[in-house]
Amino acid sequence: MGTSRQTIADAVASKTARPKASRGRSASAARRTKAAAGEADTVRAATGNRLAIEGVDPEIDGGRFPARAVLGEEFVVEADIFGDGHDVIDAAVLYRPAVQDAWLEAPLEFLENDRWRGAFFLTAPGLHQYTFIAWRDLFATWARDTEKKIAADKPVSLEIEEGRLLVDAALKQELRPDKPDQDALKALARRLRKAGEDEALGILRDPETATLMERVGPRTNLSRYERVLAVFADRPRAAFSAWYEMMPRSQGASVDRHGTFDDVIAKLPYVRDLGFDVLYFTPIHPIGRTNRKGRNNSLTPGPDDPGSPYAIGSEEGGHDAIHPQLGTIEDFDRLVAAAADHGLEIALDFAIQCSPDHPWIRQHPEWFDWRPDGTIKFAENPPKKYEDIVNVHFYRDALPDLWLALRDVVQFWIGHGIRIFRVDNPHTKPFPFWEWMISDIHSRHPDVIFLAEAFTRPKVMKRLAKVGFNQSYSYFTWRDEKAGLQEYLTELTRSECRHYMRPNFFANTPDINPYYLQTSGRPGFRTRLVLAATLAGNYGIYNGFEICEAAAVPGKEEYLNSEKYEIRAWDFDQPGNIKDDIRLVNRLRRDHSALRRFTSLRFYNAWNDNVLYYGKSDEEAGSFLLFHVNLDPVNAQEFDFEVPLWEFGLPDEASIEVQDLRHGNSFTWHGKIQRLRLDPHECPYAIWRLFPPGSPRE
Repeated sequence: MGTSRQTIADAVASKTARPKASRGRSASAARRTKAAAGEADTVRAATGNRLAIEGVDPEIDGGRFPARAVLGEEFVVEADIFGDGHDVIDAAVLYRPAVQDAWLEAPLEFLENDRWRGAFFLTAPGLHQYTFIAWRDLFATWARDTEKKIAADKPVSLEIEEGRLLVDAALKQELRPDKPDQDALKALARRLRKAGEDEALGILRDPETATLMERVGPRTNLSRYERVLAVFADRPRAAFSAWYEMMPRSQGASVDRHGTFDDVIAKLPYVRDLGFDVLYFTPIHPIGRTNRKGRNNSLTPGPDDPGSPYAIGSEEGGHDAIHPQLGTIEDFDRLVAAAADHGLEIALDFAIQCSPDHPWIRQHPEWFDWRPDGTIKFAENPPKKYEDIVNVHFYRDALPDLWLALRDVVQFWIGHGIRIFRVDNPHTKPFPFWEWMISDIHSRHPDVIFLAEAFTRPKVMKRLAKVGFNQSYSYFTWRDEKAGLQEYLTELTRSECRHYMRPNFFANTPDINPYYLQTSGRPGFRTRLVLAATLAGNYGIYNGFEICEAAAVPGKEEYLNSEKYEIRAWDFDQPGNIKDDIRLVNRLRRDHSALRRFTSLRFYNAWNDNVLYYGKSDEEAGSFLLFHVNLDPVNAQEFDFEVPLWEFGLPDEASIEVQDLRHGNSFTWHGKIQRLRLDPHECPYAIWRLFPPGSPRE
């Protein structure tokens, strides 16, 4: 009995002990299993993106801002893509309009040194997204290695079986391709199953098989770029436009009569005859009377002085009103329609500033800065002071109502047919405001163009372009020497800013009468016209340029008797005008697609520091133009220059046909080195079209 009891006791003890031991081992094992599972997950997570994708272009500030491109044109992208080992890899760019969920795909092509390039068409206006994928192409790797073994007379029986298995793997995957490719893949697999070894090898080596497998084969180690990037598709006029600037009040026949919108309508044929496509007005709103400026910026105006159009606002209204002497809103609508009939688009000035009489000051005093004595703070840029203007502030109690009100001003004019706005001094307003406002407008009207009139520091100009401005004023106005022009244009066309900043080369403005024009006479105006119109995609002139108007306030880049402060009556037919030059360059811009390719600009060798020599091309259209411009408005320049025969793959001793686009005659240049003389008093520029062998003649 005792033994039995001991046995029972031992058994009981054993039974009670075993579960405890078992539970202890299970918990420990569970912990080890959990830890192992966690490590396994970590390992699995680390296996993603086996292929490296980096060096993406364009990628603006790490994807913070969109690039800019043109609707209907190819958008070219590049990236460095590579992986470990020696497998063949392939890659693609994924893209879609931002409002769509489904991605489209375009292939990337290998360039050199792990650099890849691709492109896709922007077929809808507004914001698009894009990113990159890459993968190991096992079938292409198999094909490459098998060919090497065949060439070395090695047996390939196993390779043939591996090729069959790769096709089977493609058949079993969750198929990406469309039905025709699925059917072709099934047919390929059936043929391989029935084929003997030699026949199977022939099928696997068939180029059609390689092409099919490139489309439908498994994407092993599919890797994706870490960011989704953006590009904004602008309508073509954002990238290529010719602007003519005028003040509507000076379009009457006399200085004694305020011009009207009907007077502007009468001038539309003239503007169109010169070849412009954008007609831009300085502000057309009511002008305040408090502290109104007189002639030549005087503080003592006469009773009939019209004041500066930039002193916006009076009892007649503010930014959504029209100066009564110009006409009514109905008259304005007629003008917009008439301009469209002439192939012209109206651009308005959006100037965020107010005269002391602006209705907003009374209605929204919290939008303005007030001094301790209770007076309003006038606009200043020491030592300059603008007594007829006060500025809004954008924060504190102005939020959010001011931002919405300014957005609504733009929306108001959009409702009256305006799709282009030149924005006055945007660099003195907050970047966040512009990013929000432009994005808000573009979300509904992606065709609207904003031009930033910001002659300011380089990084500020570029930031404005990044936050949404479609065009930008530039330093061209002050670049009049060869080295400076080449350096600046190389930056604009070759550096990263080419992806987001589109310069508009205004040769003069109501605010800027450049010293070069003040001192260079008619030759200088012709020089600056040709440079502006052929170097940039967008350019503009302010009326008076065509008659070489350059009378200046002594020692300043300001116009004497500026029509900012008085009404002018212009005679654009006076002797010495350069209207024929304007017609010529605008006709060439319309007729030659090379001039629409801003980033195709290349500088070539002309051995003379006073001669700028450059070319533009559109390879697909067979358009190649060369320009020689004498920057010296006084002296004739004679020089040797290189004909860029290498651009067409021609040797130095080759001949090439040339057309003089100014005179229309054609001839042949023999050899790379030629000589030319440009007399600024005859014509300071020469424009050539090159016809390489085999190119079509128009």
